[in-house]
Amino acid sequence: MIPLSVAWDDIGGLVDAHQRFLAGSLVESDVRDSVLDSWKRCRSAGLEPHRLLVRYTDDVTLDDRLLRAVDPVLKALSASLADVGMAIALCDGQGRMVQRLGGDRHLRERLDAVRFAPGFDASEPVVGTNGIGTALTERGPVYVAGREHFADCLQPFACAGAPVRDPLSGRIEAVLDLTCLRDQGDPAMVRMVRDAARDIEALLLEQATRRERALLAAYRRADGHARGRPKQPAQPQPGQDGGSLARIDLAVLREKAEELLAAPHRTLDEITLPSGRTAMLWRRQVRGAAGESGVAVEVRVLGGPRLRHVRPEPPGPASPPPRPAPESATAPLPRPAPESTEAPAPPGPTPRPPAPDAYADGTGAPRPAVSPPRPASLPEPDPDGAGAEGWLLLVGEPGVGRLALLARRRLELLHDASVRVGTTLDVTRTAQELAEVTVPRFADFVAVDLPDSVLRGEEPEAVGGRTALRRVAIRAVRRDPHNLYDVGDHVEYVASTPQARSLETRQSVLEPVLSEAGGWIAQDPARLERVLAAGIHSLITVPLRARGTTLGVVSFYRSLRPASFEDDDLSLAQELVGRAAICIDNARRYTREHNTALTLQRSLLPRGRPEQSAVEVAYRYLPAEAGVGGDWFDVIPLSGARVALVVGDVVGHGLHAAATMGRLRTAVHNFCSLELPPDDVLTHLDDLVARLDRGEGWAAESAPDCGIVGATCLYAVYDPVSRRCTLTRAGHPLPAVVAPDGTVDFVDLPSCPPLGLGGMPFETVELELAEGSQLVLYTDGLIEDRHRDIDAGLDQLRAVLGRADRPPEETCEAVLDALLPARPGDDVALLVARTHALGPDRVAQWDLPSDPAVVSRARVAVTERLAAWHLDELAFTTELIASELVTNAIRHATGPLQLRLLRDRTLICEVSDGSGTSPRLRRARTEDEGGRGLFLVAQLTERWGTRYSPHGKVIWAEQPLP
Repeated sequence: MIPLSVAWDDIGGLVDAHQRFLAGSLVESDVRDSVLDSWKRCRSAGLEPHRLLVRYTDDVTLDDRLLRAVDPVLKALSASLADVGMAIALCDGQGRMVQRLGGDRHLRERLDAVRFAPGFDASEPVVGTNGIGTALTERGPVYVAGREHFADCLQPFACAGAPVRDPLSGRIEAVLDLTCLRDQGDPAMVRMVRDAARDIEALLLEQATRRERALLAAYRRADGHARGRPKQPAQPQPGQDGGSLARIDLAVLREKAEELLAAPHRTLDEITLPSGRTAMLWRRQVRGAAGESGVAVEVRVLGGPRLRHVRPEPPGPASPPPRPAPESATAPLPRPAPESTEAPAPPGPTPRPPAPDAYADGTGAPRPAVSPPRPASLPEPDPDGAGAEGWLLLVGEPGVGRLALLARRRLELLHDASVRVGTTLDVTRTAQELAEVTVPRFADFVAVDLPDSVLRGEEPEAVGGRTALRRVAIRAVRRDPHNLYDVGDHVEYVASTPQARSLETRQSVLEPVLSEAGGWIAQDPARLERVLAAGIHSLITVPLRARGTTLGVVSFYRSLRPASFEDDDLSLAQELVGRAAICIDNARRYTREHNTALTLQRSLLPRGRPEQSAVEVAYRYLPAEAGVGGDWFDVIPLSGARVALVVGDVVGHGLHAAATMGRLRTAVHNFCSLELPPDDVLTHLDDLVARLDRGEGWAAESAPDCGIVGATCLYAVYDPVSRRCTLTRAGHPLPAVVAPDGTVDFVDLPSCPPLGLGGMPFETVELELAEGSQLVLYTDGLIEDRHRDIDAGLDQLRAVLGRADRPPEETCEAVLDALLPARPGDDVALLVARTHALGPDRVAQWDLPSDPAVVSRARVAVTERLAAWHLDELAFTTELIASELVTNAIRHATGPLQLRLLRDRTLICEVSDGSGTSPRLRRARTEDEGGRGLFLVAQLTERWGTRYSPHGKVIWAEQPLP
């Protein structure tokens, strides 16, 4: 390690932004995003801008295959930059400089002073933001100039770097960089270095293509020597036996051949084709004169053709041909063809192929930056007939068979992820689905961490630094006692961890070797040492980002697979997490809307049981799995100890349905306060819904779901004195009446249209209910769903209700347990009311003539009844109320008079007459002789009012009991 602390004077540009960043201030608007992300990574790595320790390595080289592709490109690039003060740097895949070319004397001296020379490490965690290290970290071309460098010593320069990838494996093999003084920098340098990197990749691909052609020729010659004549593939002819193989059989054969090619230790395989025929696969080696070495897979189908699948493999000592398989019912396998007898290759360097089968365990291979050559597909069946000759199915580059197989597996994984992730609108379940689909096919351990605000459906808080997250999902190949955190635990990552860096920079982080990741180990050194000892060795962290917002972070670990994560694994992880992030954000938004609608609806529904003695009630409201609807219920006390029971259902779901439900429920309360008959209440509701629909119709074109479509309603009024119940409905399911003996009947109410359609009168039905009867009102979500029609639901409801000894609470539980599905598609409102009766001992009634002399007799009768009820202390007030109400009826009304006292929760005094004129409370003037009766009644009672009957009206007043 060589200390490097060269001091340079501050030079314009981003001086202020750089200093403010180091001081901890926000500089997002002043610095490019890619540069700011690099600065954050440098800060997390603990770099100091004024002092660096640069590592040096002796004898940094590239393999011959890469050098043959690099040399002509560097020569051409050097020639084009001969008159420009610009240096060319070539580094290996770790950021260590291999070669430096060009540049004038002044630039070379400046570069030597900052140790920008062969052998030194230019990776970003070592020297900070620069063209080589940042391009390697970003895995793409970058441009850095002046103060955009994190280190002070690099700020006089401008540089542009681009990675060089193997076109077959996609692995970064080298980094190319152009560096000049800052004043001579130009963003066009990025295009120059990117084009040069692409030229190198094209030459690498061309080398592979030459090997493919040579291998095909070697295979043909070897096959021809084995059979005594040259092999010339031809197109299949109709009627040949080879044509009898179905397309699916050929597809299976190709797939199994690729799997055998990708397995270095297998030489023989037997498979059963979809058509039922048996095929034997035999793997053998073939070698060309110039050192090209490959593997051929011959396929022999019983009574059918032979197939050959050729793939090159790294040159090495020739393996002996495998023994023929034991004889069986199938035809004997062909003898292995001898190796080619071509002349030896001319003197010169032998092409060096990629590393042998680094992914033989079936893990993912990197995605090629340049598409690999398409394998040459040749005719399949031989025209000479089945079994006489084989045919060549495929020829490929070293690793192409394996890469094709792995690419197909990756596509299958992405397809499965698109199908299996996001099946519900539940945030936690979506995170679990992401973990389930990626283990064990991609990783051995997966963890998903989200902030609590996302789980609640709220807008996510700014995540980063030591933001507390919650682990919502984990999935592992095997349960390990050294897990970092379990589901439900709070997770607070320190700034140096890959997870914290992903959250802060909003970029994925690859840690191929966790044992060397000091920032990850800093989270909990003692515990993570045990995790490493348990076998976890590689990590990818990907931020969950959707619609510009960071929702959390996903961590992918490998333990059982020996191969570390690589570049293409990172791309696949980003694709998987990107798809899952959209699903999680959709679920979060749905959760927010669902919770808002549910909160609104629950605030609009009854929160308790009103005080009344007419019925004993129990109710349930259950929102739908898919969303909050507009179902509601109500129990409204009326005058004369009566009670109104209401159940309704607004069409639709969501906030609009809940708000509409609140409007209708408020309207029902208002209409009840006017003491309207049940059919009049529905008539007014029908008119209200129609007016609301017309009033909101202007928004229907832009938002079709915001207009009111309609609603259903069932309205019933029960009188405990007469035990009569009056019911009417608007498009609602029929109510059920459970008699005291357990008999269940559905009330045959006239069918009336739903609210909002208008034009049809609402009809009522009046029943006399025995004391202890149960009146059951409900919405259609209870008896109808996709898997059950209404008739079946009604029959099931009848069977459940056929018990008379259950209180309303138990009836509600029994009904929901029997009829409600596990995931209801519609919300459900259920109201069960058991009737009570107000017996004769609590009712006093007198018919009075329309004569002023009767007032005194009425007062005496009231006093005597109150004494019998032991309510003497209310006698004076009640005498005065009765006197005033009877006097007003005699003076201003017509027809027969009736005085009634009811002892319920309150003492009720009622006077009925045959007039439809409603009295009004007014303030009498000082010179008026009358007009103070109702004022006195209002002052002496808790409440008073007027209700109408078919024969006139009733004026009533209530007093609280002692």
